[in-house]
Amino acid sequence: MTSSMTAFARVQVQEDWGSLVWEIRSVNHRYLEPHFRLSEQAREIEPGLREVLRRQLSRGKIECNLRLQLAESTQKLTLNEAALEGVQSAVNQVETWFINASGVDPLEILRWPGVMENEETNLAPVHAAALKAFEEAITQLINMRQREGAELKQFVLTRLNSISEEVGTIRGVLPELIEAQRQKILDRLEEAKAELDPERLEQEMIILAQKMDVDEELDRLDTHIQEVKRTLDKKGGIGRRLDFLMQELNREANTLSSKSINAGLTQSAVNLKVLIEQMREQIQNIE
Repeated sequence: MTSSMTAFARVQVQEDWGSLVWEIRSVNHRYLEPHFRLSEQAREIEPGLREVLRRQLSRGKIECNLRLQLAESTQKLTLNEAALEGVQSAVNQVETWFINASGVDPLEILRWPGVMENEETNLAPVHAAALKAFEEAITQLINMRQREGAELKQFVLTRLNSISEEVGTIRGVLPELIEAQRQKILDRLEEAKAELDPERLEQEMIILAQKMDVDEELDRLDTHIQEVKRTLDKKGGIGRRLDFLMQELNREANTLSSKSINAGLTQSAVNLKVLIEQMREQIQNIE
């Protein structure tokens, strides 16, 4: 299924331990390039998050932002009694040296490094919820990418049909154009009353016909059109192959333009290049 690389997803979780919100944005990129903004409490789950992305996506710049808020009941402060005793011992020693040294502010004691400690919080439930919510957000992101991808596919198919119509038009008028060009040359020779060797004239006509012959270019255009349609129905990342096919289509349109023998054929070649460029711009956003 054709997928776009542009999408957004948001998942929120509320539990006894607190709340978390995932916001994920995806834009087009040549490769898969994830960026994470995580709080310190969630740093250790980053490898698991990256693995989820590698399994689900193949291309795109993915910005993943996690906002984590733990409930106050999960963040407890405790006294380190051993450190507190050490500070008290130091204060007692100071008292033997200075008068009135015992007027110590308790808050100053609490600020002493190591006296107050954060009680270790069990983050396992938080990590499990964050991973589950992340997978839900990625599923949401993929669904949005596929919806937009379906629209991009229809856009490309519409342009392909227009190219096929243009190629058909060229095939229909080409024999008349070649014959008209041949007759134009003969008329000029007749007006000039030039006497040329019949064999030499025939050789020149053959060379002229070869220069004007665009059947191969038209055949290759038809082949590339069918290949683009087949690629659009494939699974997985197809954007790079489609981009290559756009280059091939453009190459044939340029050759067709260089072999143009009248304004109508030139205009058809221009129309082809416009349609191909429109497709190419949209294909840059296909995964």
